Amino acid sequence: MSKRSNQDVATALGVLLADSYILALKTQNYHWNVVGSDFVQLHQLFGDQYEALSGAVDEVAERIRALGFPAPASFGEFTDRASVKSTAGHPPARDMITALRDDHLTVAKSAYAVIKAAESASDDSSADLATGRVTEHEKAAWMLTALLG
Repeated sequence: MSKRSNQDVATALGVLLADSYILALKTQNYHWNVVGSDFVQLHQLFGDQYEALSGAVDEVAERIRALGFPAPASFGEFTDRASVKSTAGHPPARDMITALRDDHLTVAKSAYAVIKAAESASDDSSADLATGRVTEHEKAAWMLTALLG
Protein backbone atom coordinates (compact mmCIF):
# COMPACT_ATOMS: atom_id res chain seq x y z
CA MET A 1 0.00 0.00 0.00
CA SER A 2 1.15 3.51 -0.71
CA LYS A 3 1.40 6.21 1.93
CA ARG A 4 -1.49 8.02 0.20
CA SER A 5 -3.77 4.98 0.20
CA ASN A 6 -2.88 4.36 3.85
CA GLN A 7 -3.83 7.98 4.57
CA ASP A 8 -7.20 7.54 2.84
CA VAL A 9 -7.96 4.45 4.90
CA ALA A 10 -6.78 6.12 8.12
CA THR A 11 -8.97 9.14 7.37
CA ALA A 12 -12.03 6.94 6.86
CA LEU A 13 -11.15 5.02 10.02
CA GLY A 14 -10.89 8.36 11.86
CA VAL A 15 -14.50 9.13 10.95
CA LEU A 16 -15.55 5.65 12.07
CA LEU A 17 -13.65 6.16 15.31
CA ALA A 18 -15.27 9.54 15.97
CA ASP A 19 -18.76 8.25 15.19
CA SER A 20 -18.22 5.20 17.37
CA TYR A 21 -16.90 7.25 20.28
CA ILE A 22 -19.76 9.73 20.21
CA LEU A 23 -22.28 6.89 19.90
CA ALA A 24 -20.63 5.14 22.87
CA LEU A 25 -20.89 8.31 24.95
CA LYS A 26 -24.54 8.82 23.96
CA THR A 27 -25.33 5.18 24.71
CA GLN A 28 -23.66 5.45 28.11
CA ASN A 29 -25.71 8.59 28.85
CA TYR A 30 -28.90 6.72 28.00
CA HIS A 31 -27.77 3.68 30.03
CA TRP A 32 -27.35 5.88 33.08
CA ASN A 33 -30.45 8.00 32.60
CA VAL A 34 -33.19 5.82 31.09
CA VAL A 35 -36.41 5.69 33.12
CA GLY A 36 -39.81 4.13 32.68
CA SER A 37 -41.56 0.79 32.69
CA ASP A 38 -38.89 -0.76 30.43
CA PHE A 39 -36.03 0.51 32.59
CA VAL A 40 -34.46 -2.86 33.40
CA GLN A 41 -34.52 -4.11 29.80
CA LEU A 42 -33.25 -0.83 28.32
CA HIS A 43 -30.65 -0.25 31.02
CA GLN A 44 -29.22 -3.70 30.29
CA LEU A 45 -29.39 -3.31 26.49
CA PHE A 46 -27.79 0.14 26.54
CA GLY A 47 -25.10 -1.15 28.91
CA ASP A 48 -24.31 -4.08 26.63
CA GLN A 49 -24.18 -1.80 23.59
CA TYR A 50 -21.97 0.72 25.39
CA GLU A 51 -19.48 -2.00 26.38
CA ALA A 52 -19.35 -3.34 22.81
CA LEU A 53 -18.79 0.17 21.44
CA SER A 54 -15.97 0.78 23.91
CA GLY A 55 -14.15 -2.27 22.60
CA ALA A 56 -14.77 -1.21 19.02
CA VAL A 57 -13.35 2.25 19.65
CA ASP A 58 -10.09 0.72 20.85
CA GLU A 59 -9.93 -1.68 17.89
CA VAL A 60 -10.47 1.11 15.34
CA ALA A 61 -7.91 3.40 17.01
CA GLU A 62 -5.33 0.63 17.05
CA ARG A 63 -5.88 -0.03 13.34
CA ILE A 64 -5.21 3.64 12.59
CA ARG A 65 -1.98 3.35 14.57
CA ALA A 66 -1.05 0.14 12.73
CA LEU A 67 -1.34 2.08 9.47
CA GLY A 68 1.21 4.55 10.83
CA PHE A 69 -1.02 7.49 11.71
CA PRO A 70 -2.01 9.09 15.02
CA ALA A 71 -5.53 8.24 16.14
CA PRO A 72 -7.79 11.22 16.85
CA ALA A 73 -8.32 11.28 20.59
CA SER A 74 -9.99 14.50 21.73
CA PHE A 75 -13.57 15.67 21.86
CA GLY A 76 -12.71 18.42 19.38
CA GLU A 77 -11.22 15.96 16.89
CA PHE A 78 -14.20 13.64 17.29
CA THR A 79 -16.71 16.47 16.89
CA ASP A 80 -14.93 17.71 13.75
CA ARG A 81 -15.00 14.27 12.11
CA ALA A 82 -18.23 12.68 13.32
CA SER A 83 -21.51 12.29 11.49
CA VAL A 84 -23.16 11.22 14.75
CA LYS A 85 -24.06 14.21 16.86
CA SER A 86 -23.77 14.36 20.61
CA THR A 87 -26.93 15.34 22.44
CA ALA A 88 -27.49 16.77 25.87
CA GLY A 89 -30.37 15.98 28.14
CA HIS A 90 -32.43 12.94 28.91
CA PRO A 91 -35.17 12.29 26.36
CA PRO A 92 -37.99 9.81 26.91
CA ALA A 93 -37.01 6.14 26.49
CA ARG A 94 -38.70 5.81 23.08
CA ASP A 95 -36.74 8.82 21.78
CA MET A 96 -33.53 7.29 23.13
CA ILE A 97 -34.24 4.08 21.22
CA THR A 98 -34.99 5.98 18.01
CA ALA A 99 -31.87 8.14 18.30
CA LEU A 100 -29.61 5.17 18.94
CA ARG A 101 -31.14 3.21 16.06
CA ASP A 102 -30.54 6.11 13.69
CA ASP A 103 -27.01 6.59 14.98
CA HIS A 104 -26.13 2.91 14.54
CA LEU A 105 -27.23 3.18 10.92
CA THR A 106 -25.07 6.30 10.53
CA VAL A 107 -22.05 4.50 11.97
CA ALA A 108 -22.68 1.57 9.63
CA LYS A 109 -22.43 4.04 6.73
CA SER A 110 -19.08 5.24 8.09
CA ALA A 111 -17.91 1.64 8.24
CA TYR A 112 -19.00 1.11 4.62
CA ALA A 113 -16.82 4.11 3.68
CA VAL A 114 -13.87 2.40 5.37
CA ILE A 115 -14.55 -0.75 3.35
CA LYS A 116 -14.53 1.25 0.12
CA ALA A 117 -11.26 3.02 0.99
CA ALA A 118 -9.67 -0.21 2.20
CA GLU A 119 -10.64 -2.12 -0.93
CA SER A 120 -9.14 0.65 -3.08
CA ALA A 121 -5.93 0.34 -1.07
CA SER A 122 -5.92 -3.49 -1.07
CA ASP A 123 -6.07 -3.31 2.74
CA ASP A 124 -7.89 -6.51 3.66
CA SER A 125 -7.35 -6.04 7.39
CA SER A 126 -9.09 -2.65 7.54
CA ALA A 127 -11.86 -3.92 5.24
CA ASP A 128 -12.38 -6.90 7.54
CA LEU A 129 -12.51 -4.71 10.63
CA ALA A 130 -15.06 -2.41 8.98
CA THR A 131 -17.16 -5.33 7.74
CA GLY A 132 -17.41 -6.56 11.33
CA ARG A 133 -18.46 -3.09 12.44
CA VAL A 134 -21.19 -2.94 9.77
CA THR A 135 -22.54 -6.27 10.99
CA GLU A 136 -22.61 -5.11 14.61
CA HIS A 137 -24.22 -1.73 13.88
CA GLU A 138 -26.86 -3.15 11.57
CA LYS A 139 -27.70 -5.80 14.19
CA ALA A 140 -27.97 -3.14 16.91
CA ALA A 141 -30.23 -1.02 14.66
CA TRP A 142 -32.43 -4.06 13.97
CA MET A 143 -32.78 -4.80 17.70
CA LEU A 144 -33.64 -1.19 18.49
CA THR A 145 -36.15 -1.09 15.63
CA ALA A 146 -37.80 -4.21 17.03
CA LEU A 147 -38.24 -2.44 20.37
CA LEU A 148 -40.11 0.35 18.60
CA GLY A 149 -42.65 -2.16 17.25
